[in-house]
Amino acid sequence: MTNWIESITGSFEQKKQYKRHAARIDALPEPYDAAAKALLRYFHYSGGITDGATLVTMVGDLADLWEQAAVDGTPVREIVGDDPVEFAETFVQAYIGKKWIDKERARLTEAIEDAERGQR
Repeated sequence: MTNWIESITGSFEQKKQYKRHAARIDALPEPYDAAAKALLRYFHYSGGITDGATLVTMVGDLADLWEQAAVDGTPVREIVGDDPVEFAETFVQAYIGKKWIDKERARLTEAIEDAERGQR
C-alpha cells in the first residue's frame, strides 16, 4: 500500500527530511530566519525543482548555511551580497536535479525539429 501512495505523493522519508530542515530554518534567530525563509519561498516559486531528493538536499544546505552564519554572527548582506536574486538563482543552479521545465524544453526542441523536417 505504501509504495502505491508514495508513487503518487512522493517519498514519505523525503517529506520527513524536508520538514526537519524546514524546522531548522524556523528555529533560526532573527534576522537569519527571515532571510532563509525568504530564500526558501523564492526557491519554491522560481526553482522549479521536481526531484524530491534534490530539493531535500538543497533545503538542508540552506539550513546549514544560515545556521553557520547565525553562529558566526555573519551579516545577512555578507551572505547574499548586493543582489539577493542573483544569490538565490546561483544557489539553485548548484542543484542540477530535474526541473519541470526540462521536459518542456525537450518537447519544444523536438517540435521544432519535427517542423523543420516537414519543410524539407
